[in-house]
Amino acid sequence: MGERTRGRKVVLPGGSGHLGQLLTEHFTARGDEVVVLGRGAGSVTGARHVRWDGRTVEDIWAREVDGADLVVNLAGRSVDCRYDKTNLAEMYGSRVESTRAVGRAIAGADRPPPTWLQMSTATVYAHTFGPPHDEDRHTLGGHEEGVPTYWRGSVHIAEAWEQALNGADTPDTRRVALRTSMVMAPTPGGAFRTLERLARLGLGGAVAGGRMFMSWIHARDFVRAIDHLASTHALDGPVNLAAPEPLEQRDFMAAVRRAQSTLRVPLALPATRWMTAIGSWALRTDPELVLKSRRVVSRRLAESGFEFEYPSWGPAAADLVRAVEAR
Repeated sequence: MGERTRGRKVVLPGGSGHLGQLLTEHFTARGDEVVVLGRGAGSVTGARHVRWDGRTVEDIWAREVDGADLVVNLAGRSVDCRYDKTNLAEMYGSRVESTRAVGRAIAGADRPPPTWLQMSTATVYAHTFGPPHDEDRHTLGGHEEGVPTYWRGSVHIAEAWEQALNGADTPDTRRVALRTSMVMAPTPGGAFRTLERLARLGLGGAVAGGRMFMSWIHARDFVRAIDHLASTHALDGPVNLAAPEPLEQRDFMAAVRRAQSTLRVPLALPATRWMTAIGSWALRTDPELVLKSRRVVSRRLAESGFEFEYPSWGPAAADLVRAVEAR
């Protein structure tokens, strides 16, 4: 018999959330060792947990990076909050400082990991109803006309996040910025569970006319794309993680309601812009998350041979609703 192939060692800084759980399940099923770096007690099943503060390079976690096969940095405060000065500062610090810390740990490693996949966001692109943004043809946000000035804050955070990645002194490590759209998963803690619950309550109608585009990626394609990027050594720099068919919000939610057809939800109440502002305030979140039109696709994934299992939202929504109902 041939020698058994050793699994990879994968380190997930900030991997204690639902994306970390998705990746841990995927990698451990392959036979990989997964190490989650987190601030608190470990909560991700299947991973070994090591404490870090997301800011200081300490040997207790830096030695996990040294000799690892893959680092996927997911660290960053949730964007599901009100965009006041305090929360924006925490979002900025948690992303930029953790990225710098990972970069310093890799720079100081005797055996630096060959690949560093760094979470970023599709929010870096401009609000648009026109052609979709891809990695080659796009407009960065922050200077659009007719949108609230404070929306520049989230774009500024995204740009600083990627600057921290690009500024790292890691010549032996390939770096990829994961400009990620909404990851749609049936597990608690993700965007889909919130949208699906709103639809069940009859609140899944058009928001402010419903013309704003929603870019998304099915959880299954998210983990497959991470695997693809880990093994496609010609790819570095920004890569969009987004399905090929973004939809207007009204069509997106209509597909969710169709997937819930057995529930026979009779209502799909629309919401005006001011109603969205009040609802966001009550839910302690920000209207930008709903009102910004994010029309993003990935040219680089397609050109590198990646094929989506769920390129269209209708089948993806049906699969996710079935998974939620089975829980």
